[in-house]
Amino acid sequence: MSAMKIKKGDTVKVIAGKDKDKEGKVLAVNKKDNTVIVEGTNMVTKHAKPSAANQQGGIINKEAPIHISNVMYVHKGKATRIGFTMDGDKKVRVAKSTGEKID
Repeated sequence: MSAMKIKKGDTVKVIAGKDKDKEGKVLAVNKKDNTVIVEGTNMVTKHAKPSAANQQGGIINKEAPIHISNVMYVHKGKATRIGFTMDGDKKVRVAKSTGEKID
């Protein structure tokens, strides 16, 4: 399996779907399904029964996963593709638009 170009905590822009052009922080990455959960995007309603954790129950709004191909990394306010390069013996992410190292 290849390395994921988007990581938890990255700021991304949604480029397709009902939330196109929204930006948010990545809350979770699922490598197996190639999906990400982005803060404030792809909101769905979930009907929850009362439980110990949720005494009231009712309708809950939460983020649903988005396929990783539908988001783009945001670097200095602009959406950009990500590549990899070797920095000595370490593999680092690089913004394709500027060539700058991300982490």
